[in-house]
Amino acid sequence: MTYEEIIKRSTVWADVDPNILGLFIVGSRAREISPADQWSDLDLVVLVNDSSIYINDTEWITHIGEPRIIFLEKTAVGDEKEIRIIFDGGLDVDFALIPIEKIKGHIEAFISVAFRGIKILVDKIGLTSEMKFIESKMMHKPPSYFEFSNSVKDFWYHSVWTAKKLLRGELWTAKTCCDVYMKETLLKMVEWYMLSKNGWDYDVWHRGRFLEKWADPQIIEQLKRTYAYYDRDDIKRALLETMDLYRWISIETARNLGYEYPKNEEEYATYLVKRLLETF
Repeated sequence: MTYEEIIKRSTVWADVDPNILGLFIVGSRAREISPADQWSDLDLVVLVNDSSIYINDTEWITHIGEPRIIFLEKTAVGDEKEIRIIFDGGLDVDFALIPIEKIKGHIEAFISVAFRGIKILVDKIGLTSEMKFIESKMMHKPPSYFEFSNSVKDFWYHSVWTAKKLLRGELWTAKTCCDVYMKETLLKMVEWYMLSKNGWDYDVWHRGRFLEKWADPQIIEQLKRTYAYYDRDDIKRALLETMDLYRWISIETARNLGYEYPKNEEEYATYLVKRLLETF
């Protein structure tokens, strides 16, 4: 089996099934910039009348290939379901099952998900003509002052929260907050920093994809020191490194945006964290 064979079989399946109204490839196997490599999976969007048919009975998968692992999760956008499969040979395929009523009237939202590339395999309802103007890039919008300042305060609140969990001995909770939640907040600020510095049409991808290609080298270098071992002292070290990196990026971003930085919140959170961690 190859991905090309899976695409052919999926196209035949979608063509003959009256409940399926469209089938598209999105992701790396549909884009020209950073296209698929040997590690890429296959992302298929299936427009359907009724998605429960394919969730309640997965026998249809055997007509496409021999599944080794099947599980269900939410799609990256919205609350719709996708079936993720590893076929024989390690071929990784995602079938995002999208009810047609979720698409009609929301074509722009759909395009925002697939704008980097889309290959239409089956189109029974004429969506092709509506999507022909998909651009290779999307223009981002600057955050409002409230959105920016609230995100900054969110980060500094959780720096204190993490320090308290660490002192209580809740290493899992402290590490998860430092290395997951706070890093997601950091990533948002990295995106705003790069956009405010380079223009709002600068390509920052999504969810940190290809971060090493679009973020400043100084950020990448400092990120190396911001993750922790499952160890009390190392979580402390990583928390302080994360705070240092965030402080620099967020202050610079505020300057680029012409916004007043929430200095009082940052200074008080930094004071509390340092005072709390002195008790180690």
